Parts: sequence; C-alpha cells; structure tokens
Amino acid sequence: MQKARIGIINVSDRASQGIYEDTPGKAIVATLEEFVTSDWESEYIVLPDEQDQLEKAMIEMADKKSCCLIITCGGTGPAKRDVTPEATEAVCDKMMPGFGELMRQESLKYVPTAILSRQTAGIRNQTLIVNLPGKPKAIRECLDAVFPAIPYCIDLLEGPYIECNEQFVKVFRPKQH
Repeated sequence: MQKARIGIINVSDRASQGIYEDTPGKAIVATLEEFVTSDWESEYIVLPDEQDQLEKAMIEMADKKSCCLIITCGGTGPAKRDVTPEATEAVCDKMMPGFGELMRQESLKYVPTAILSRQTAGIRNQTLIVNLPGKPKAIRECLDAVFPAIPYCIDLLEGPYIECNEQFVKVFRPKQH
C-alpha cells in the first residue's frame, strides 16, 4: 500500500520568526496521529504570511513531494496580512467551497466571529489543499467536521488509501456495488 504524504503548513509571521511556539502546526500533527491508522509521513513547514512563499510551498508539496493532502493553518481572517485563501485559489485547478462552508458552520457553534473566517479548500492536480484557522481548538473542531470526507476525496483523486481510527473519526466512503 502506498504511504500517504501529508503537507502541513503553519502560516504565521510570529511563529516563523520564533517569537512564539508553533502550537497550531503541532495540533494538526497530533490530530492526524489520532485519526490516521495507515502509514503516512508529513512534510512540515512554518511560513510567514507571504502569499508568494505560501504558493511556492504548496506547489512544491503537491508537485514535487507528491503530498496527497496539504493542510494549512492560519492566515484565513480578514486582516491585511491574511492571504492563505488567496494563495490556495492561485495554485488550485478546482475550488471545493463545501469545506469552508462546513468549517464556518461548525465554528459558529462556538464563536460568533467564525463568520470572519475565510477558510477554503481546493484541488491542485491530485492534491487536496485544506485551509484551517490558526487556533489549536478551532483546528480540531474543523478537522472533526471535514475529515470524514477527506479520505474519499483522496480516493477520487487516485491518491493513497487512507485508513482511520473509527474511535476518533468516522470516514465516509460509498458502498461498492
């Protein structure tokens, strides 16, 4: 079975400068370690909120490092430096707006400011790219909401078969006839 490569990008000016610890990126890894039971490895990077650097990293992870999934965190708000959705849209062939819709819907259960979030998702060739918010608690809430659809999306993109721990996430795949 093909090993899944998953790109993780924390988009944060302060974390990229070492001003504070990269807890959001670590929260993604911890969640994936709970969810995914099949063999996988990560490509991991912390970047400043710079669209050109983010686009370059996503292209490299998708095209050169063969990541089937790239998960970003941070840079999805309305502030001037928040450019993650723009970078994602610039490198993707297809946008997957349902991911952002579901993540905002889930986050609105906890905070009214979720309406300010611009998370999105898209596909570049055979790679699904998902933008998450930057707070560890929100990262987990959003991954809990959207991850059940991610392995099947990767199946449809002819990527590796991702198996998950049903105690933590119930993945949906249509029954084969």
